[in-house]
Amino acid sequence: MTKKALITGITGMVGSHLCDFLLENTDWDVHGVCRWRSPLDNVSHLLERANNKDRVFFEYADLNDQTSLITAMQNIKPDYIFHLAAQSYPQTSFTAPIDTLNTNILGTARLLESVRFVSQNDKNYKPVIHVCASSEVFGKIPAAKKPETGIHEECPFHPASPYAISKVGTDLLGRYYAEAYNMPVMTTRMFTHTGPRRGDVFHESTFAKQIAMIEKGLIPPVVKVGNLKSLRTYADVRDAVRAYYMLVTVNPIPGEYYNIGGSYTCEVGDTLNTLISFSPMKDKIKIETDPERLRPIDADLQVPDCRKFKEHTGWEPVIPYEKTMHDLLNYWRERIGRGEKFLQR
Repeated sequence: MTKKALITGITGMVGSHLCDFLLENTDWDVHGVCRWRSPLDNVSHLLERANNKDRVFFEYADLNDQTSLITAMQNIKPDYIFHLAAQSYPQTSFTAPIDTLNTNILGTARLLESVRFVSQNDKNYKPVIHVCASSEVFGKIPAAKKPETGIHEECPFHPASPYAISKVGTDLLGRYYAEAYNMPVMTTRMFTHTGPRRGDVFHESTFAKQIAMIEKGLIPPVVKVGNLKSLRTYADVRDAVRAYYMLVTVNPIPGEYYNIGGSYTCEVGDTLNTLISFSPMKDKIKIETDPERLRPIDADLQVPDCRKFKEHTGWEPVIPYEKTMHDLLNYWRERIGRGEKFLQR
């Protein structure tokens, strides 16, 4: 019988790339949970397959509605669950902390309770579950306390935003359900990952979008920025989803938790300079700090130690940083070239 995967957040950057990966590399059917109002831009290339019921299925459910999650779980009974849906923008969490906490913590609890409910009525049902937390759980680590090999799994949590606090709850819930109910749940803390379809509220993507708009003459040649001194380690989203697939298929161990990240580390300002260097307008572009883009507190030393996950699965990132950034910039060039309109953010 054909296996089934369920992806919460399929319409996001990571969820849509994960769907692409599974369609290309497995024979699984892919069910994507989305809300009726979810934008479909990132999955527009999948809509014809969904209309033809060709291995792609969109299912209505909402993390804030328990009944919809139970119904989806009963109808699909997926073999694998990738829980990616979240209020995922740290900056927004400062102005919408309650929504962030509700969606990310209680939403995860509702999803796992839905699986547990279905499993209680079908003792043979035990899906492998990936709960996606975030590297933001580690928060603001002083340079003097940062491990020489990078942030490892046992580093203490010190969340620096309501979003990060919500992901601490998400992380702990995944481990709790594995330990308390013997559910095969594994948790990941993915460090910065990007590429085509990255939301324009994230630093490297807003840089790329602004550069593409400058090239088209839509805005003055000024890139507005926040904190350029934060240190980040970048992974390509296409490497990230391959890691998620390996997480659930290579000897999955219930209750385990892993850091996952790329191999290229630099300051946010260096990322901006890299993107600008790809532009024919590079000699004309200026940089301006926008106070609205600064966080009250920043997780500014996001450098991972991923040995635990690599040793367990054999995963390694393979897509070079330069290709990731080229592809991100070209993604925005293509959208802006089609005449799409965007907020200047």
